Amino acid sequence: MLASTTIRRSMENGYLKEVITEKHCIQSSSPLSHIQLACCWKYCAFPHDNRNVCVWNIHNPILQSLQLKGHHQSITALAFGNYQEPTLLCSAAEDYIIIWDVEACRTSKEEGFVPRGTVVGTLLGKVLYLCFSPDDQTLAACADDKIYVLNCKQEEILVVLEGHLGVVTAAEFYPWQVNILVSISEDRTFKVWDLTSNALLCQSAVLSGSPLLSLCMDNRVNQFITGSANGQLDVFTLLDNQQCRRVLHIDLQKEQQKYYSKIQQKVRLSENSDVNCRNSLGNCKNLHYSSPYLNGNDLEGGSLACFELPILRMSHCGYLLSSLLKKDSSITPEGCSSLWVGTINGLFNINLATGEIDATVQFEDHLGLSIQTAGSCAIGNRSTNKIFCLISSMFGKHIALLEVHMNELAKMCLQYSNEEESLSVIARSPLLTTSPLNCDLQQKVKSKSAGHTNTAASSIKDKPVVFHTKVKSSGYTSAPRVNMFAPKVNPSRSNNSVKKEKNSSLKGVTKEYPLDSLAPSKLHARVAVSNQPTPVCCIQYSGDGKLLAVGLADKSMLVYNSSLTGSPTVFKGQDGAVNCIGWTQDNKWLLTASEDRSLWIWPIHGSTPALMLGGETFSKPARSAQFYYMDKFILFSSGSEFQLHRYNLDISRDDIRSYKRKSKSRLVGKFRMADTQEISCLSAVNDFYSYIVLTAGTNRALEVFDLNVGRSVVTVPDAHARPVHQICQNNGSVFSTQPSESYNLFLTSAITDGIKLWDLRTLRPVRRYEGHLNRCHPCGIALSPCGRFLATGSEDKCAYLFELGSSNFIHKLSGHTETVITLAFSSSVPKLTTATLDGKLQLFVP
Repeated sequence: MLASTTIRRSMENGYLKEVITEKHCIQSSSPLSHIQLACCWKYCAFPHDNRNVCVWNIHNPILQSLQLKGHHQSITALAFGNYQEPTLLCSAAEDYIIIWDVEACRTSKEEGFVPRGTVVGTLLGKVLYLCFSPDDQTLAACADDKIYVLNCKQEEILVVLEGHLGVVTAAEFYPWQVNILVSISEDRTFKVWDLTSNALLCQSAVLSGSPLLSLCMDNRVNQFITGSANGQLDVFTLLDNQQCRRVLHIDLQKEQQKYYSKIQQKVRLSENSDVNCRNSLGNCKNLHYSSPYLNGNDLEGGSLACFELPILRMSHCGYLLSSLLKKDSSITPEGCSSLWVGTINGLFNINLATGEIDATVQFEDHLGLSIQTAGSCAIGNRSTNKIFCLISSMFGKHIALLEVHMNELAKMCLQYSNEEESLSVIARSPLLTTSPLNCDLQQKVKSKSAGHTNTAASSIKDKPVVFHTKVKSSGYTSAPRVNMFAPKVNPSRSNNSVKKEKNSSLKGVTKEYPLDSLAPSKLHARVAVSNQPTPVCCIQYSGDGKLLAVGLADKSMLVYNSSLTGSPTVFKGQDGAVNCIGWTQDNKWLLTASEDRSLWIWPIHGSTPALMLGGETFSKPARSAQFYYMDKFILFSSGSEFQLHRYNLDISRDDIRSYKRKSKSRLVGKFRMADTQEISCLSAVNDFYSYIVLTAGTNRALEVFDLNVGRSVVTVPDAHARPVHQICQNNGSVFSTQPSESYNLFLTSAITDGIKLWDLRTLRPVRRYEGHLNRCHPCGIALSPCGRFLATGSEDKCAYLFELGSSNFIHKLSGHTETVITLAFSSSVPKLTTATLDGKLQLFVP
């Protein structure tokens, strides 16, 4: 296998250290494959000689071994309780189900007595899975297609749950609600049971093409995870109405390929002795994610067989692996946890926020292990320094206890091994003299020096002979003056009103955005943009939140007030759908980009554009366009490049050549995105000085440009499974204040691949959002000015609201009549406006 070869080669080069050791290994009298093993914070247990239970102390398994006898038939399942004192162990066979107090049994053995347990079940069939309740008072035993709920104190069957069409493979209690039980089965479904009323609360449809084998609870966010025989993991949450919702889907095989491709890229860069390659490795300028299984050059002439990864066991981990090595805790997201997954060929640590693999331990990469292919697995995880894993051989009779060193494993995470200074949206260094953003300064210096050299010539003023800029009227056509004297009344009040009107764009800035407000989920107003269905292409609020610009597919733009009342102002003239809108910071100018390969800038109180860029500037229609660098530049994409233009707006007219516009623009630079046919979207911050421009292309890659140095600095291929159609940065607003680190967060959305939240400092996704329907239309996303809420459109005629720190949506905004294609948050107050493909606008408030 190519990935294993890469791992071994990288181990020889010292990039991946030994992270796993075999504590102890013995040979049983019979194979222990497909038997539930047990491992907890202190002990591990497995069947020995079929009918006996062998208990090891995981810290000293050789010297502290305990044999428990009481079964007359082969043991099929083992499980530890949840409490540390007393430590309970349950063993199940076809004859009995016995509960043992491990400490009491050890004491009895030391005193010379035979350890005894408590029989709680008799002749219940072949038990495949055991599970204690969170309080260790009840026990769930899965036998055939039934689930027996037993009393742990005496032999008593409390409940028998029936309903699965296949063998029940696992069941777990809700840690946060002890009367709720979840079960999975070979019929490829799960069921949620209420033990108080003995009722079925909800059940799923068929989740996979293979049987469900493993089940795990995440008590931090009240979710549970199912694992199937073909390596598919699904994360579900139970809602208040007793319905379950899937919030994340993980294909373990695809994530493994993606993880191995990162290792291969790092090895290629490190093995190349060229100076440029060493520099790129040290600076971490390219973290390629392209799958080696899809790259014919990496196959080395061999063919790779497709294989599945059955999920044998899962264990929840309350922290991220990256948090063990992070010096700056601000980069590590709060409330994130990980999942340990045991398969037939190794262990995987998966970030539950993103669904990606953070680290993996493959058994075949460590030649000192006795078992290369596991048939059963149990994971004990109660420490941040190490975890223990008990595995049995798939085809042999060996059983081994493995110890994984967490700190060494954390160092394997390639995304955290780079020590270079991370990127930042906020400008942290002065503007270089050679920067494209410094073009206006160079122009001023040049004009100043030219003025010094031509002092004499500039002192002579060229004046027109007849035609002047202003002609004084003779007064014959004006109305006669009636009032000879008009005194000024309240001059101070008049001056204040003028001053207030002059600064009207800043009115209300002193009123801060309520950071603790509820999400806007109540419908407040509904408006149709046209008498006939007209798709809305884009919407955007002005910086002061008073106006809303709407770009339509009928080649026009409408400007509404923030409450969507009254008649809108209409802007027409372009010969294609208006697909981009942008506001200046003073809210006096509007930018529109159209499908006719044009870009116009309009005065908000005029009907004629002040600046028009036409087809000679664009090779293809602009997919994204905006003002940039505190309104000093225009930034837009066209084809595989984006352009930076310096501009000057002047709506005054010459008396003779009134047809000629005085507004001008000048090309500052063109920046090409590598290996793509077209830039699908771009984003940059305009509210404060930032050098960073984010671009996404049809090659499914993300590329970060630093315009202070005038080049691309980082490329992230395979950011999504499909091309990214929108990048949404955390811009905030003038009405709210966020920590400076929050501005490094940005969102990307792609058709069929959900939404990802990224951190620019690590250029890795920190969370993933699913649940909305997005299969064919580029549904938009928006981030609230407070940075707490995420809104997304959907093809099921709804909009969805997420809290940024949770993958589960909090509101489903229904009532739309078509696909919600775009939406926008108000920058001044908690408002959300949604737009649909049939031209309807809906305003939501808290």
